[in-house]
Amino acid sequence: MTQRQQLVIIGNGMVGHHFAESFRQQAGADAWQVHIVGEEHHSAYDRVHLSEYFQGKGHAELALGTLDGYREAGIEAHLGVKADHIDRQAKTVTLSNGDTLAYDKLVLATGSYPFVPPIPGHEAERCFVYRTLDDLDAIRSAAAEGTTGVVIGGGLLGLEAANALKSLGLHTHVIEFAPRLMPVQLDDDAGQVLRAKIEELGVTVHTQTATQSIDTLDDGRLQLNFAEGDPLTTDVLVFSAGIRPQDALGRDCDLDMGERGGICVNNHCQTSDPDIYAIGEVALWDQKIFGLVAPGYRMAEAAAAHLDGGEAPFLGADMSTKLKLLGVDVGSIGDAHAASSGAISFRYNNEAKGVYKKIVTSADGKRLLGAILVGDNSVYDTLLQYHLNDIELPAEPDSLILPTSDATPALGVDALPDTATICSCLNVTKGDIVGAVDGGCCSVGDVKSETDASTGCGGCAAMLKDVVDATLEARGIEVDHSLCEHFSHTRQELYHLVLVEEIKTFDELIQHHGQGRGCDICKPAVASVLASVWNELVHDEPHVKLQDTNDTFLANMQKDGTYSIVPRIAGGEITPDKLLVIGQVAKDYNLYTKITGGQRIDLFGAQLHQLPDIWQTLIDAGFETGHAYGKSVRTVKSCVGSTWCRYGVQDSVGMAILLENRYKGLRAPHKLKFAVSGCTRECAEAQSKDIGVIATENGWNLYVCGNGGMKPRHADLFATDLDDVTLIKTIDRLLMFYIRTADRLQRTARWMENLEGGLDYLKDVILNDSLGINADLEAQMERVIDTYQCEWKATLEDEEKLKRFRTFVNSPEEDDNVVFVQERDQIRPATDDEKQNLIATA
Repeated sequence: MTQRQQLVIIGNGMVGHHFAESFRQQAGADAWQVHIVGEEHHSAYDRVHLSEYFQGKGHAELALGTLDGYREAGIEAHLGVKADHIDRQAKTVTLSNGDTLAYDKLVLATGSYPFVPPIPGHEAERCFVYRTLDDLDAIRSAAAEGTTGVVIGGGLLGLEAANALKSLGLHTHVIEFAPRLMPVQLDDDAGQVLRAKIEELGVTVHTQTATQSIDTLDDGRLQLNFAEGDPLTTDVLVFSAGIRPQDALGRDCDLDMGERGGICVNNHCQTSDPDIYAIGEVALWDQKIFGLVAPGYRMAEAAAAHLDGGEAPFLGADMSTKLKLLGVDVGSIGDAHAASSGAISFRYNNEAKGVYKKIVTSADGKRLLGAILVGDNSVYDTLLQYHLNDIELPAEPDSLILPTSDATPALGVDALPDTATICSCLNVTKGDIVGAVDGGCCSVGDVKSETDASTGCGGCAAMLKDVVDATLEARGIEVDHSLCEHFSHTRQELYHLVLVEEIKTFDELIQHHGQGRGCDICKPAVASVLASVWNELVHDEPHVKLQDTNDTFLANMQKDGTYSIVPRIAGGEITPDKLLVIGQVAKDYNLYTKITGGQRIDLFGAQLHQLPDIWQTLIDAGFETGHAYGKSVRTVKSCVGSTWCRYGVQDSVGMAILLENRYKGLRAPHKLKFAVSGCTRECAEAQSKDIGVIATENGWNLYVCGNGGMKPRHADLFATDLDDVTLIKTIDRLLMFYIRTADRLQRTARWMENLEGGLDYLKDVILNDSLGINADLEAQMERVIDTYQCEWKATLEDEEKLKRFRTFVNSPEEDDNVVFVQERDQIRPATDDEKQNLIATA
């Protein structure tokens, strides 16, 4: 048997992993034994969405590959070890654990490392970089007891890091040496708009600021001293001042290097040693380092093809990028700074709305060379296609960036050539997508599975859907907007059928308007519709089979199989007696207690059979369900307002309690969060909520359709200086219009963005009654409010419903697999190792 050749990949980041995947798809891959070496203990994960680690995503959700997956593909993974030395004569790689790997071909995908300026004191204990999951764990640990965080560096990664610190509850500062944020991508005007929008979100920005030294104070905190101005004290300091290629291995084995670093490569990504390739941020091609993942993927594909005897040369890459930084749209395309000879610029700057748009064209105005967008990325996809495909611009190029211009030409999918790149991360073209549809794909999901389009950063999702829909329609195939295979209707259509035909149950709806027995998509969606229209208890016999786990047990299931309980604390206002009751319940049932961001107290660790007893104690004390488990109104957060605060101009607590008691139990397509601030200092953070109310001297300003979470969105100002009655009526109408027209599991932010006409259309409907439906919307809301019942209380009064709350059907015993350990004077779920140790010592 012929001995297989040895291929070693050093680097298990996104690019190294993509090379391994690309190479395994080559015809000759079976002739090779592949090794992949990663310095981190984690297998490859998605660094593009690294910040989502602080929003609840774990490594498993970010992972691009697993050890089992590598084994199944015949790849031997060496994780948690470092490649120390390359011997080019012996063709071996020595690892930090002493192992030696022989290679016939070697691929360096070592990426880059964060640059830490040599500021005196930069090695202090509370100084971090923002690069790996281990870095993020260290930052989170340091931030746990802190109040202030600082990021040195106002570029892309610096603002991502600032977002992370802000999500950890720290008052955050960004220090940038240049005169503007994101100096590489943005011009001065765009940087000014971005700065204003970020400072509105509570992040303090310092530009043209040089840090001279860092002192560690007696309490362990850090003091930053500047060339000018007062020093700044912080609990956490993150350096994000750029990256440098991780090229030490190449330098030590005498590969050709760039003057400022990076391993020199040709169009096949070969180094000066033809048996060694370099890809990603460590590679220097045509004197350029590419710091985005998409060019790294193209390099990986070029090297993989060349290793297999093919041709897919790397000829450079577009560095355009679209992203949200701290919830603010930012886009940069091509020659954004108009450096090309003869380039001319067109600008639109709306300071009131915080929107800046600029396009750079050729001297004759026919070709788009570059663009900058801040505050509104809605035309990014269109501009990118003009740029990438050299499509001739309209006669008036500025029509592309001017607002609501009838002259603005829509660049339809038909105008794009088949070579147009739709997904730059995975290099999927329009032709690839059309081919997938012609090959039998009939939905966006099918095309994603076939081509991997939009499975990278996800920024091309809207364009992908446009191409798929247009291709299906061009082939005479009706675009399917069905909820699922059981209902050939949208959620909105089902809502109207339920309302108009007075349908009260799922069985009746599927009998008349569907087929089959239903699924995990349509059952919860229909359950939500029925609850929104008729407000019958979700535990009533016709409805209980439709609910997901949380609604079935009226509590949130946690990862260890126990449940959390959140009693309603309207507006965050609570009496000492009620606080004592919650504390006693937590002690009696050994529950973990946590103050939530919505001014409630969450009780974790209850087993299923304990829920009714805990509810009974809470209800006897005057509490009711807080609906934390439902797609419903979750919380109404408030500051203390004019009752206590010397700045307050209205009773924000009273309004918060009124709103929460009015809308409690209201079921919607997705969860709803409110906040009420007593003045424009905005201590309740109302502008990040679905419904935000801010007091003025003359009444209330209403903000709508904001949300936090994975895709944050700043709420929009909807109406000003409303009196109490008008405020309530306006919220009634808007919420019920959302419930009637939103898609399944669609947050208010995405709902409004998808409405044709957006905010202006919504204002016309709700404030001007342009559709003539406001009376119906108000009446529907009144019906929901009048039929409210506490679901905990109703369950306790029904013996049949209580039978559901047993850990074991045939035994009253509790689940002894649930094990807790002490941490920070409270309990938490035991890990598997801790469980085994407890069992062994029992």
